[in-house]
Amino acid sequence: MNEKQLSRGEEMSLAGAALRGAPWKAAVISGGAVAAASLTMGWLLPGPASPTWALCLGITLFTLVAAVGAIARPDVSDRVTRQARVWSLRHPFKFALYPAAAAAILMYPVQLILDGNGMFGAAWDAVWGGAVVYLIAGVLAVALKGRAVQPR
Repeated sequence: MNEKQLSRGEEMSLAGAALRGAPWKAAVISGGAVAAASLTMGWLLPGPASPTWALCLGITLFTLVAAVGAIARPDVSDRVTRQARVWSLRHPFKFALYPAAAAAILMYPVQLILDGNGMFGAAWDAVWGGAVVYLIAGVLAVALKGRAVQPR
């Protein structure tokens, strides 16, 4: 497969295949635990508790654990998933687009319904949340780039 001739759809398929091996249970547990802890601390400490902040923080951690967990062990799983993980490690910021988009899509209804920002304000906040996930996931994928070995 010549990587220079991949279409956007093929790149999306590779990123999806790499994410197929993500540790989803760990991602859900860590995201939920952080959201619950943030909300609990908001109730216990002085000042108002923000369910929007807590849920968006949980979504951020959920997508980051899934993204990094998906590419952390590129030699584990079936051949297709291994090749997709190696591609993701070789193209960290292309791969990071997809967890970032997922985070923004998940944050939008939270911002819209709970925060009451309106359609455009909620979209703006969700895009910024996705940008944070993009930056962190891309940097962590670059840090893991040395694990990208040619699959057998």
